[in-house]
Amino acid sequence: IMLAGAIAAFTLPVAQYPEITPPTVQVACQYPGANAEVIADTVAAPIEQQVNGVQDMLYMQSNSANDGTYMLTVTFALGTDLDEAMVAVQNRVALAMPQLPNVVQALGVDVKKKSTNMLLAINLISPDGRYDDLYMSNYATINIQDELLRLPGVGDIAFLGERDYSMRVWLDPDRLAARGITSGEVITAIEQQNLQVTAGQIGQPPDAAGPQLQLTTSAVGRLNDPDQFGEIIVRAVNGGAASTASKIVRLRDVARVELGAQSYSQSCTLDQRPSVGMGVYQRPGANAIAAGEAIRAKMKELQERFPDGLEYRIVFDTTPFISESIRQVFGGLRDAVILVSLVVLLFLQNWRAALIPLIAVPVAIVGPFAFMSVIGFSINTLSMFGLVLAIGIVVDDAIVVVENVQRLLDGGLSPKEAARRAMDEVTGPIVAVALVLASVFIPCAFITGITGEFFRQFAVTISVSMAISAVNSLTLSPAMAALLL
Repeated sequence: IMLAGAIAAFTLPVAQYPEITPPTVQVACQYPGANAEVIADTVAAPIEQQVNGVQDMLYMQSNSANDGTYMLTVTFALGTDLDEAMVAVQNRVALAMPQLPNVVQALGVDVKKKSTNMLLAINLISPDGRYDDLYMSNYATINIQDELLRLPGVGDIAFLGERDYSMRVWLDPDRLAARGITSGEVITAIEQQNLQVTAGQIGQPPDAAGPQLQLTTSAVGRLNDPDQFGEIIVRAVNGGAASTASKIVRLRDVARVELGAQSYSQSCTLDQRPSVGMGVYQRPGANAIAAGEAIRAKMKELQERFPDGLEYRIVFDTTPFISESIRQVFGGLRDAVILVSLVVLLFLQNWRAALIPLIAVPVAIVGPFAFMSVIGFSINTLSMFGLVLAIGIVVDDAIVVVENVQRLLDGGLSPKEAARRAMDEVTGPIVAVALVLASVFIPCAFITGITGEFFRQFAVTISVSMAISAVNSLTLSPAMAALLL
């Protein structure tokens, strides 16, 4: 029992509290240029009509914003497998895709698991102001995000103040009106002239001349410079012949083109300085402390490759609270063992007799870790609290056995006979006490909802500890009493 519990203790996830929040799946997409009402009618309605009623769903909440973003959060019942829930939502969203606007289909709809527990937040800053938030955001996306997502225990990363590079075209309404050009024409021109195309090959068979060399040609495809976008032809008279070159309208004639950010709807600062934050979310069931240590170690490694003038800060971190909480619980566990030891030694007045219950206590305290590993519990404040309370209970059975054996030894019986007769007398009471205590705690494990999640780990942990204590009292304690007393 000790060996199984000790091995399991090093593999169990560590958290401040058990998983009490219902699992959620998030659906997100963008409809550039659309307002909240248009998004609600053209995007939200088809998606929510299909997603509504997915298996084990409790409720869903959506948000359509004037910046063109749509977000749907689907909340599932406690205990639902998050991977299966995500697949189910993904299938429902796929049914709604043909009904969505073409722009939304082209940009795609993201469906991902969403944890509500932010483990820590990493902020990139430039103390000397050398880099702006646009540079820092894209540096984090390219060089940091993927590195952190590969770490064990990291479930997701959410950017705060994200600034993805984007070519922004600011249309001048007066210039458009003067030339009789609509914004739709500009969009069509950009879409048609900003494509990745193949230019073909030179000398490709069949060729009558029979060339000795075959060459693959390349052509400018997607544009990547504001000047290149400015050269896009929006309208040309007579097909843009040389004689009418003066009538060609280019994008730079009706708009200002610049390389900026895709969205300015959210900003992030740290100590009044521009910053980009990365909220790191814990994977469900992962070890929060181990994940936090891995993230900090990886950031120290990545910092060596940072350009001069770029630094990072971790100012929001939940792992110290978890570590301190668990340390306080283990401190209480230690103090309880010491107090029990002193009380047993004081009243039994025999260090050999006191040694027997003290050996039985670790078995009943370490053993439950194996059961916790099997049923998916974590080492948290509530499960450890159950073990702290169990210390004072589990030592009672061993003391009853030791005292009864000692009484019979004083009556002149041999150690073996005294142990056998003592167990004949106290086996019934020990089993009865274990059943009575179990009848108090086990019903708490069947409480439903979020309250039940709190009570369940405490009740099951202390019940398993008492069951192991009863087994100890019927086996280990009398055997040791026969050997030591």
